[in-house]
Amino acid sequence: MKALAVIPARYASTRFPAKPLALLKGKAVIMWVYDAVVSSGLFDRVVVATDDERIFSVVKGNGAEVMMTSQSHVCGTERCEQVLDELEKHGERYDVVVNVQGDEPLIKREQLQAVLGCFEHEGCQIATLVKPLNNLEDVLSANVVKVAFSCGRALYFSRSAIPFVRSLSMEEALKEGFYYKHIGLYAYLPSVLHKIVRLDRTPLEQAESLEQLRWLENGIEIMVKTTEYDSFGVDTPEDLERINKMITTKK
Repeated sequence: MKALAVIPARYASTRFPAKPLALLKGKAVIMWVYDAVVSSGLFDRVVVATDDERIFSVVKGNGAEVMMTSQSHVCGTERCEQVLDELEKHGERYDVVVNVQGDEPLIKREQLQAVLGCFEHEGCQIATLVKPLNNLEDVLSANVVKVAFSCGRALYFSRSAIPFVRSLSMEEALKEGFYYKHIGLYAYLPSVLHKIVRLDRTPLEQAESLEQLRWLENGIEIMVKTTEYDSFGVDTPEDLERINKMITTKK
């Protein structure tokens, strides 16, 4: 299986501008992500996709592959599709494209391997990961996306606590393992990636501000794989400090 990894990275961020260039142990966050993906040994090509010259310069200066993408893109999925399109125009072909969040410096090889493994199943169009939730704060947080799924297929994604367990309190439902967190790592068939970026925004997507609902609303299945590894995104300066301490502790 020939696999392409694309790491979207944008400079603008409401809560933490320039976060891809923020330093962890003297190395930019985006380079932590890039190095982790490359060192996994799972990909034939790894490309950072950005619309900012500053990010482009830092990534290029570190000897990594980077591509400038349109400033009109509204999400990482669109940046991934542009990279794929440009490579295909030069005759390259891939079996799977993986969208790796550019603000997750602690991405694990096991997570990448798990999402790629979904394509060993015939009919897989898009794959993503989930992790059991173990605290009520995350269940109640609108910043933590929850997933309801069955037989390895996503039924719905929400910022609300789903499912609603009528017979149990939320605390009891948590202990019973009803709640799962969405890990924002996606893999797509190239043909499906080209398709989803051309779909119109849908009512549920706009209501929840979750692009994956557009795919479900258009009848595209999303395969779900459970992982024991959490995601640790850099959304705020406080997140950066927390991850910095985690790296120190691991050493």
